[in-house]
Amino acid sequence: MLHEDESSSTDALLQRIRNQDADALADLFAQYRARLKQMIRLRMDRRLQGRVDPSDVLQEAWLDVAGRAADYAARPEMPFFLWVRMITGQRLLEIHRRHLQTQMRDAGLEVSLYGGALPQANSLSLAAQLLGKLTSASEAAMRSELQIHLQRVLNAMEPIDREVLALRHFEELNNNEIATVLGLSKATTSNRYVRALKRLKDELSRIPGFFD
Repeated sequence: MLHEDESSSTDALLQRIRNQDADALADLFAQYRARLKQMIRLRMDRRLQGRVDPSDVLQEAWLDVAGRAADYAARPEMPFFLWVRMITGQRLLEIHRRHLQTQMRDAGLEVSLYGGALPQANSLSLAAQLLGKLTSASEAAMRSELQIHLQRVLNAMEPIDREVLALRHFEELNNNEIATVLGLSKATTSNRYVRALKRLKDELSRIPGFFD
């Protein structure tokens, strides 16, 4: 079943997809390109940065989505955006394996335990995102030092708590969407988010200059 918060415009486009309207699928995918690209940037292994363009990942993901859209439209088990996000994440994981095959000895280090086999949002990318959002520090040396502190803070957190924060603040999913992605109840998701955010703020307040 689709969630109640699926928009009426999305529902209308889905009906057109059921009627095999290819333009409708392209229009719906285009609505989410920016969010999907942000997810790719957040979860792409740093060893691939500069080698793989997020737009190329999206292009491959689009072909996957187009090939599976009829099955989704006939039996939608999650909101369309979460389904497309899942497909895009699976494509990103395949690209990781393609380029880093000999370096991926332990899949548990590369794949999120909670995200439907999507690459994890690693502490390096999260630290860079936080630094960009929460501080105005401009000198390279200061930013580098703050980023190291941030990575230590994030590495000390439980992986699922890092994931909740990444989904909420950098992928901009709401609580219901996060619960679906992580397979948790809405109440558990909300409680984890509140605790994780408080811990993060407490730790960040101890970093000299972070909130200046």
